[in-house]
Amino acid sequence: MEIERKFLIHSLPDLSGVSYHRIEQAYLCTNPVVRIRKQDDEYYLTYKGSGFLAREEYNLPLTKESYLHLLKKADGNIITKKRYSISYLSYTIELDIFEGAFSGLIIAEVEFPSSDEAMMFSPPEWFGSDVTYDEKYHNSYLSCCKINESK
Repeated sequence: MEIERKFLIHSLPDLSGVSYHRIEQAYLCTNPVVRIRKQDDEYYLTYKGSGFLAREEYNLPLTKESYLHLLKKADGNIITKKRYSISYLSYTIELDIFEGAFSGLIIAEVEFPSSDEAMMFSPPEWFGSDVTYDEKYHNSYLSCCKINESK
């Protein structure tokens, strides 16, 4: 079970020295969500159930060849981003800085062990609006929207 809140960012923290992953992902289906992802040199197939704050999530490893084969079958936009991992209190903030078609979009995600803990979370001051319940900020939505609809 993935329990996660999403936030827009109104100002970036200092990212010098913060490690990041290069992510490319595409969607084979958006209801239910079936996604393929390349993260650096690792490849995954992910299933995500419905929901906003909490939903099922399963990751399966893929080979590079399988990923490239499935990429040809993906619908819509391929999403590319840099994901920075930032420690904050007892959490890890995953800061996604989108590239390519969604350049300029920046979203932070924070995962939690329980829904109660997620709801009690106080974000750092550089976070903006909470968009956890806004489907426009789900990557699966971005994969099938027209580029100018996302901004």
